[in-house]
Amino acid sequence: MDALVSTEWLAGELGAFDLRVVDATQFLPEAGRDARAEFEQAHIPGAIFMDLAELADPSNAVPNMAPTAEKFASRMQALGLGDGSRIVLYDNAPHKTAARAWWMLRMFGAHDVAILDGGLAKWQAEGRAIEAGVTKLRHRHFTVWADPEPVRSKEDVLANLTSGAAVVVDARGAARFTGEEPETRPGCASGHIPASRNLPYDQVFNADGTYKSAEGIKAAFDGAGVDLSKPLITTCGSGITAAVLYFAAALTGKKDIALYDGSWSEWGVDPQTPKATGAA
Repeated sequence: MDALVSTEWLAGELGAFDLRVVDATQFLPEAGRDARAEFEQAHIPGAIFMDLAELADPSNAVPNMAPTAEKFASRMQALGLGDGSRIVLYDNAPHKTAARAWWMLRMFGAHDVAILDGGLAKWQAEGRAIEAGVTKLRHRHFTVWADPEPVRSKEDVLANLTSGAAVVVDARGAARFTGEEPETRPGCASGHIPASRNLPYDQVFNADGTYKSAEGIKAAFDGAGVDLSKPLITTCGSGITAAVLYFAAALTGKKDIALYDGSWSEWGVDPQTPKATGAA
């Protein structure tokens, strides 16, 4: 199974014994939308709902930090996602949150994982089957395992300021990156990590919400001044859209990618971290 699958492919695979379809929609609090309620009103047949808000470390003051491997495995088992499953993720969110679920699943050992290109919006636009209600779940074993390679800490990013070994690319909008638009989180400075580049996450999508081709994605990174021959660290506000750039880079065949999980929510509130404003 490819990392990105089409609606046509998924329609032909629905009902396969090893296939699990997962709605990984998450909305920002200010959107005033309830992802679980919307899932129960309309979802792809047989899909289950993955609550990304639950897949975070509650002991960490930084929002959306990835949970422990044990907690993640427990949640996946309860959702019936386990060893041997082919998992297809989709969302109906402006911030393309299925990429965050894909990043975590891969980090915690599920390797046969894909994202549905175009998400629920494309599926519905094509007039494909939809169902309502809640799918009955069956527990399935998920082996506890974690790969530290896809994640970077604040200390790693600070060290990279000196070494310059990796390119840091920020998925936030240009106004937040430059500091023209203030941050809403209390005590959070405006601006960006010094020497980082800015590629707003929506630049890797076509007008219909599908991902650009590998060539189009490479062009988007190149246009942002990102040298894809160097290791890549993606960042954003709280680790959500950073996963979109991570996934997009992976679609080009790039392997040396990591995500700064704390992102600006951690960096921006720390008075000791250096900040930059203006264009990159």
